[in-house]
Amino acid sequence: MNEIFNPIVLKSVEYIMIALAFMVFFGLRFITPGYGMFYTKKWGPSVCNRIGWVLMEAPVFIAMVLIWWLSPRREQFAPGVMAMLFLIHYFQRSFVFPLLMKGKSRMPLVILLMGICFNLVNAYLIGGWLFYVSPEGLYPDSWLVDPKFLTGTLIFFLGMGINLHSDHIIRHLRKPGDRNHYIPYGGMFKYVTSANYFGELTEWIGYAILTWSMPGVVFALWTFANLGPRARSLHRRYVEEFGNDFINLKRKYIIPFIW
Repeated sequence: MNEIFNPIVLKSVEYIMIALAFMVFFGLRFITPGYGMFYTKKWGPSVCNRIGWVLMEAPVFIAMVLIWWLSPRREQFAPGVMAMLFLIHYFQRSFVFPLLMKGKSRMPLVILLMGICFNLVNAYLIGGWLFYVSPEGLYPDSWLVDPKFLTGTLIFFLGMGINLHSDHIIRHLRKPGDRNHYIPYGGMFKYVTSANYFGELTEWIGYAILTWSMPGVVFALWTFANLGPRARSLHRRYVEEFGNDFINLKRKYIIPFIW
């Protein structure tokens, strides 16, 4: 395992992911991935959305558990706590969020496979950093009372709360059998079109702070690169569909008061 998590290899993957994040951010301004509101059969074979989410998110949960368990540092307390925060998010996304889904949406297989690859790379970077590459002694037990960890953890759970609340609002926009689109209201939807995405972005910014690591920064950067353009596409779709009723709300895409 130490050969797989070689510091030079991990650092190289970080640089590649940073470069790809910028490419994805600008590329998604012209291509809107075909899932959710934007699903079309043009994206090829697809699976049920619930199954798709489990298949896409569960591998990263399993990968992080294995990286942790197989590490010679697996009994270190502070890295274990930070890994648990990562796993809490992905347990919810892998095994709880899909069960709460309504409707009969579908997920293209190509989106599913890209999501799996992205998630596994993040597990490699963050798990590799926490349990193999970070300097020995960087995360003593006292790290859990360090201001960086406490601040980051507060931001992480704030983001998770926003994400869960926003998903709850979205799930209850329709009555059973209704396939119309509606403008979401409440919570952070007062300020942004994609409050659920804002919540997830906030989570990973918090995680970057609480780990105080470059892999955490890369994950947060990728989250914005992926969700920012999608939030912009959703905003434009709402403008097309609802016109002034939506425009007059004066919402930003994903970051309140900014963008």
